[in-house]
Amino acid sequence: MKSRLSVLVRVTLLVLIVAVAMSELKAQQVIAVTAGGFTKVGLTGGQFLKIGVGARGTGMAGAVSGLSSDVTSVFWNPAGIADIKKYAADVSHSFWFAGMSHSFAGAVIPVGEKFRVAASFTSFSSGDINVTTTDQQSGSGAIYNVADLAIGITVAGYLTEQFSFGVTGKYVQHAFTDVSAGGFVFDIGTKYNTGYKGITLGFGVLSLGPKQEYSGANLGITGQPISGLNASKVDMSISTSSFNMPLSFRAGLGLDMLTLMDDVPEYDDDGTQVHKWVTGVDFETYSDSPEQFAIGTEYTFRDLVTLRAGYRLGNDQFGLAGGIGLKYLSADFDGRVDFSVNPTVNLGLINRLSVSMRFN
Repeated sequence: MKSRLSVLVRVTLLVLIVAVAMSELKAQQVIAVTAGGFTKVGLTGGQFLKIGVGARGTGMAGAVSGLSSDVTSVFWNPAGIADIKKYAADVSHSFWFAGMSHSFAGAVIPVGEKFRVAASFTSFSSGDINVTTTDQQSGSGAIYNVADLAIGITVAGYLTEQFSFGVTGKYVQHAFTDVSAGGFVFDIGTKYNTGYKGITLGFGVLSLGPKQEYSGANLGITGQPISGLNASKVDMSISTSSFNMPLSFRAGLGLDMLTLMDDVPEYDDDGTQVHKWVTGVDFETYSDSPEQFAIGTEYTFRDLVTLRAGYRLGNDQFGLAGGIGLKYLSADFDGRVDFSVNPTVNLGLINRLSVSMRFN
């Protein structure tokens, strides 16, 4: 009776989270403008919040919400950090196209036996851009840059031996020249280990928050309210439109392939598993772009070398993905270096490098 009640509670929580996500997405889609084959495009700001974090997840095309269990889980599924047993840290850098860059840094500390707290910092920079005008199309000599950032705190833990949750609160700021917009968004994630052949489920509602609006010194001007009249100049301000955050819902399936095939694990003399093979399948729906599917796989040999591959469907730029990871084991900490590559249709290769540490 207790086990059935426990399952009912978990299923109810998952249904509530899905219902909230879909209702919010529907509310934003109501105002979508359809023009030909384009729907919902360009309706939100904060696009850097959708850029994948870490070379592990991006090397699997993002199909990791049911598998994520490292510091980068604060992006993919906040519930994943509940699986981190000791202190951990991760630094990642993405070499974006056109000289732009995307960086992430995060750390996790245990709080008791079942709960974890993480702090994370994400930044996006365009680099220097020349200011141009209609009269000076080659550049006026001035420069500006786009600098977006997100600072987050995540709390995660296990409610039962199989069901974990995670909640992230983030302050998000968008800025260019002397104008900026800022506000808070929230990510909610859950993870459920079915206990059947290594199958796990992951769910997440990401970037849930109010609208934001730009303000700043550059929006103030001094001039005549009506041109051509002999009137004194007055102070005026440019009015900006508010914009939504890129709300998304993510659902994922994680598979331990060897367990699924009833293969007996092989271990070294020191207890290290010789072969590990996992596969993830993810579905994502956004408030400002079409639904996407991703599938990714990861093979690890003797807990030292890892190979990854994946493919994303429904994205107009990203498809194939791949990556490699090398791990260093010592008595004090475990270190890992990961690299991923994501070819795009028109924008070249996107490369990511991550360094992660777990302290014993």
